[in-house]
Amino acid sequence: MKISRRKVPEHGQWPANISPVLQRIYASRGITRPEQAELKLANLLSPDQLSGMDNAVDLLLSAIQAQKHIVIVGDFDCDGATGTAVAMRGLKMLGAECVSYQVPHRIVHGYGLSPALVEHIVEMKPEFIITVDNGIACHAGVAAAKAHGWQVLITDHHLPGEKLPPADAIVNPNLQGDGFPSKALSGVGVMFYLLLALRKKMRDLDILIQPEPDLSSLLDLVAVGTVADLVSLDYNNRLLVSAGIKRFRKKQCQVGLKALAEISGRDITKLVASDIGFAIGPRLNAAGRLEDMSLGIECLLTDDETRAYQLAEILNGINAERRGLQQQMVDDADALVDRVSLELQSQSSAWCFYDENWHPGVVGLVASKLKERLHRPVIAFAPADDGSDILRGSARSIPGFHIRDALADVDVKHPGLIERFGGHAMAAGLSLKKDSLEDFRIAFNNAAESRLSEELLQAECLSDGELQVHEFSRELAEDLRLAGPWGQGFPEPVFDNVFEVTQWKILGERHIKYDLRLPGTDFKLSAIHFGGYAGVAPPSRLHVAYQLELDDFRGRRDVQLLIRHSLPA
Repeated sequence: MKISRRKVPEHGQWPANISPVLQRIYASRGITRPEQAELKLANLLSPDQLSGMDNAVDLLLSAIQAQKHIVIVGDFDCDGATGTAVAMRGLKMLGAECVSYQVPHRIVHGYGLSPALVEHIVEMKPEFIITVDNGIACHAGVAAAKAHGWQVLITDHHLPGEKLPPADAIVNPNLQGDGFPSKALSGVGVMFYLLLALRKKMRDLDILIQPEPDLSSLLDLVAVGTVADLVSLDYNNRLLVSAGIKRFRKKQCQVGLKALAEISGRDITKLVASDIGFAIGPRLNAAGRLEDMSLGIECLLTDDETRAYQLAEILNGINAERRGLQQQMVDDADALVDRVSLELQSQSSAWCFYDENWHPGVVGLVASKLKERLHRPVIAFAPADDGSDILRGSARSIPGFHIRDALADVDVKHPGLIERFGGHAMAAGLSLKKDSLEDFRIAFNNAAESRLSEELLQAECLSDGELQVHEFSRELAEDLRLAGPWGQGFPEPVFDNVFEVTQWKILGERHIKYDLRLPGTDFKLSAIHFGGYAGVAPPSRLHVAYQLELDDFRGRRDVQLLIRHSLPA
């Protein structure tokens, strides 16, 4: 992996309180004027711009007025769980009296509104189905629901296929011809927008409950789902996430989210997007991966603090189990990679991994870890169920390779090879028969070879330039922390400098703690590189790509470097 510096375009005049460092960081991410950095909810895109919204709202309003039994069908990931909670809470705020939810079990029902899930919820006697974060690929499930006489409203953000399912209404910013400017809206974001549009309709008809329901109280849930789903943080998504994080910091978040944050050692008054991504999101996701996502949704729906902490404890335990299982699966895959020569590794444009003992709920995390190591598109497969001849795969991609489109290409060229698939540019899911795996492996690698250049296959760590001695300050570190939200498509600031290594030690077998010095100065810094120990001593000089972090450990008031990548200098 090489360290490269981001290009910084010309940018306008900024207020004196915005440091030159932050100005160039903003500029390299497309923010060249101060007003573009202002995250005011008043600038949120209008729901009216989403195609199909009018029809969806009319149908939903009729269902509420007729007091039909509305069943929310969520997904078993964090986006789906938060979207389900937003739907449940929001619809009740807007007058729906008969609202339930159902979330599929990954192994029992499969993904989304499947025929198996439809038969499971028959006993609930639904009349109106709303999908959240799923549905756009659920042709058979929607047809099964319609056969029971139920109305179906799909809210989703995944890319549609050539043919749409036979739903009564569909809201999805990625539908062909849709004019909504933010195509990166998450599943929970789409659900939130449906509620905004419904409230506006009720206001226009003068039938809105008074005092008017405050839907902004749901933005903490929207923020969690948006960050956890790794959708691009474009301006609109940054507005949503920023508003949600403010609710955390003001202690106005749902008690379940507060419990999850605190049980993971996070101070909600200082919460940032990375706390969602590395602490809250994984604990919610773990339920859907290994157990039943209903546990996570119940944690988000309860207003009882004692119950919230009980559920958070359970989710924390499941997450610990998930981490252990994930590490074993990654170690298995690493061992396989290690047996392959470096030459063969470099020749393969894409990788597929399978182990009959892997868990289908964790293969996405395995694919993500291996993608980082190999800098290649990776798909990890596991049996869909014990003894099943169907494999579930989770795909993760690298910049410049649209993995859902690549799967579509394979499907066109090899009809019937893939049972089903869906997803986004950077992540996708699929299923296929076990005896088709080798044929798929060849077809997928061919698709990757035709789409990937040598340049795209070269891993790169992008830097925002070097820092000067006076810039290694708590003031700058704090400014950077608060200047977010940072995340997918709006990456956290990373800098690079050459340092002399004055001391180093191994922590926990895999990590390295450094004492570093800027060459030609007496200025010293502490740094840590998680997973940076490869069994050999580091050189005396390092070219380091790093994040500038606050160091308040044991009452210290200092800064430290969080190393992302290092090279001999």
